[in-house]
Amino acid sequence: MHQKSAAKPTTQSPPTILLTIDVEDWFQVENLRPWFPPDHWHEHPLRVETNTHCLLDLFDSFKKPIRATFFILGWIAQRCPQLVQAIHNRGHEVASHGNSHLLCNQMAPADLLEDLCTSKQRLEALTGQPVYGYRAPNFSIDDNVLQMIHQCGYRYDASYNSFAMNHRYGRISNNHKQTGMALQLGEQFHELPISNLQLAGKTIPWGGGGYFRLLPPPLFNAGVRHILQKTGVYHFYIHPWELDPDQPKVQTKPTLNTWRHYLNLHQTQTRLHHLITRFKHCRFQTCTQYIETITTTTTTTNNNQQQPTHNQQPTTHNTVGWIKRSGSTNTP
Repeated sequence: MHQKSAAKPTTQSPPTILLTIDVEDWFQVENLRPWFPPDHWHEHPLRVETNTHCLLDLFDSFKKPIRATFFILGWIAQRCPQLVQAIHNRGHEVASHGNSHLLCNQMAPADLLEDLCTSKQRLEALTGQPVYGYRAPNFSIDDNVLQMIHQCGYRYDASYNSFAMNHRYGRISNNHKQTGMALQLGEQFHELPISNLQLAGKTIPWGGGGYFRLLPPPLFNAGVRHILQKTGVYHFYIHPWELDPDQPKVQTKPTLNTWRHYLNLHQTQTRLHHLITRFKHCRFQTCTQYIETITTTTTTTNNNQQQPTHNQQPTTHNTVGWIKRSGSTNTP
């Protein structure tokens, strides 16, 4: 699918980075599903709480405010309610990663609706605040899934990825208006795509996860800088287990999936610290903060353009910020 390009950033405000964390544990990863089926998850030690606190402490170590969005699995929230509350109390956004970490586009509609609503309600009960955002496991969305996400009361989805070579990633239609990086899917409902690099008509995965651990930091940072210069915003994702080199190892002959899972785990925390330091001039916002910012900016622009001057007639429509972008969508 072709993705519209974001409007070019204005000089009045610094670029924005959206740090997003998929809060799931090491044994819940799709690449390891053959060895750790969901009905055996309860048998494995939870490491997610310690690893998530490492991320929280890392963010707090900077002088400037670093705000992130934590997409929390309902299964984790049920077993670690204090972790959800700690994330909220330390100034970050709590959002949903679903309840069971099953691929959305492979679930029956009734089961998906229950999963979406259960996770949202569970998180809201723990924080006392509405949950606005959702991220599908493995970016497994399509237009029907997005409709159900909206139906459950979410205000945005953050699952659209433009790397088409991963078969788990979903596709959505490309007829949506865009401002900044946000696609407007409906009234008060947006899509925030993962950031990828567009070079020579090709989509190169650059949003984080395994690619963040695979690519040399200078090269990765150069790609982030290119995305920021072009769009003014960069959307990054990571998992707490990626900071945990001491997690249990799968006792099997190495495969591509296991190699990808364990690659450079001992370097992740240092690389993330360097990434934030390298781009410390940027704003680190939560997803909801970013949507509020672009919505306010667009409304102000519209209102200003509708005000006639002594040389102008009133403007009846606004095209500022809506620029077509080419690309497809998907990343690991």
